[in-house]
Amino acid sequence: MTWSIIARDPSDGAIGIAVASRFFACGAMVPYVGAKSAVASQAFCNPVWGTEGRDRLQAGEAARDVLADFVKRDAGQAIRQCHMMDAQGNFVAHTGADCTEWAGHLIGDGFSVAGNMLAGSRVIEATAEALVQYRDQPLPRRLLAAMRAGEQAGGDKRGKQAAGLVIHHGEAHPWLDLRVDDHGDPLAELDRLLDVAGERYLFFADAMPGAQRFSGLPTREALDARIEAEYDRRLRAGQVSRSLSTDP
Repeated sequence: MTWSIIARDPSDGAIGIAVASRFFACGAMVPYVGAKSAVASQAFCNPVWGTEGRDRLQAGEAARDVLADFVKRDAGQAIRQCHMMDAQGNFVAHTGADCTEWAGHLIGDGFSVAGNMLAGSRVIEATAEALVQYRDQPLPRRLLAAMRAGEQAGGDKRGKQAAGLVIHHGEAHPWLDLRVDDHGDPLAELDRLLDVAGERYLFFADAMPGAQRFSGLPTREALDARIEAEYDRRLRAGQVSRSLSTDP
């Protein structure tokens, strides 16, 4: 199942993973992101490649060494697919020999893409090309545009069902973590959720405490001002909220 991207934004160090699949809740199973590292474990995935890998990469181990150890230890490595980025920004990938065709991976400058059960190699190629094309966009939009390009190139050959988007801004906790678990057009639904997040949620995410800023923003005046300014901007632009929330 699945194709995914890991990317690092050189402008601010943000790390993100985007994933899509004709498999339920792939966003819960595939991405493992930390403050400085990321792992995507997929195909007949082994979640320990994700959890142990993220911890070891965070501790400073090289991605090539961690991945080589996993392949050596795991009797099921032939049906695993994994790509990862270490704390130094190095990328590596493994596509097991028995992963369902089409399966493969691609490593570029500041990113990696991998997939299996795809319509063809063009899926990851188009994903990578779009990631480069939209490099001036914010990382969440860039990742989503890249995944849409991969989908247009054929995506998962079985169809669509789920997607996920996770972004960390140098913290152990996510800045953004969106999932679509069961939907006819999951990437379009991710786009809607990202737009709704931009109304208020991302301002809260920017203001949240972190390891080096334990109190975050201790008062809410600046936060409220940013939210109000965004509300006014959307109003002037005629941008209607896409939220499905209800009022009392």
